[in-house]
Amino acid sequence: MTGAKAEKTKNSSTSKASDKPGVAKQKLITINIMGKPHKVPADATIMGAIEYAGHQIIRGAGCREGYCGACATIYRLPGDYKIQTGLACMTMVEEGMSLAQVPYVPGEKAIYDIEKLKPNVTAIQEMYPSVFRCVACNTCTKSCPQGLQVMDYVQAAKRGDIAMVMDLSFDCVVCGLCMLRCPAEITQPLVGIMAKRLYGRYLRKDSPELALRVKAVEEGAYNAEYAELMSMKREALSKLYYARDSE
Repeated sequence: MTGAKAEKTKNSSTSKASDKPGVAKQKLITINIMGKPHKVPADATIMGAIEYAGHQIIRGAGCREGYCGACATIYRLPGDYKIQTGLACMTMVEEGMSLAQVPYVPGEKAIYDIEKLKPNVTAIQEMYPSVFRCVACNTCTKSCPQGLQVMDYVQAAKRGDIAMVMDLSFDCVVCGLCMLRCPAEITQPLVGIMAKRLYGRYLRKDSPELALRVKAVEEGAYNAEYAELMSMKREALSKLYYARDSE
């Protein structure tokens, strides 16, 4: 986070807006961002509060909707000694919260040729031996903002159950908070990624529907539709996007 604006300027503009007829005053609470207190709206997400406080987020933000894992955040609440974790775009602020963003957690990624690996415990042993240091403390699961059973898929990796690792880690956004908190220094998300690749290469069921769709794409069945989309202006694309059917 960089580029903090002058507090006086922010307060001035806020007060002018709230003085206008028909503009409701926002309820403000105090939170501590990187050790400095700020007044922010009580109904803001951590990301919104950071920007309201005058910081420009130039890293640690991607989708802003809980899908990319770029805004990993740690925080404490008054009277609670525990460090809490969450995604800044999804976690709401609370009075007295003290927070800091963790935009990137380093982890050593194994380099491998998927064609030379097999979907069993040997692949885990060779590529991510740190998995076997797991002490089953469950800290990784407690720190996951997605609510994934991280320890369970680590245990599945130790057994060589690649399908189970894939299934339990499927919704991982690779925010790195489990790696940050793990006392055994396991790189859980990277293990999950390898398991998903192994599953896709060796264990997945064939999908006739997918094969037909790929063939249609290759034969140009959607070229005209694609060209039409590419010619549309941003406003029309946005309207079409938000009007689409979605689950």
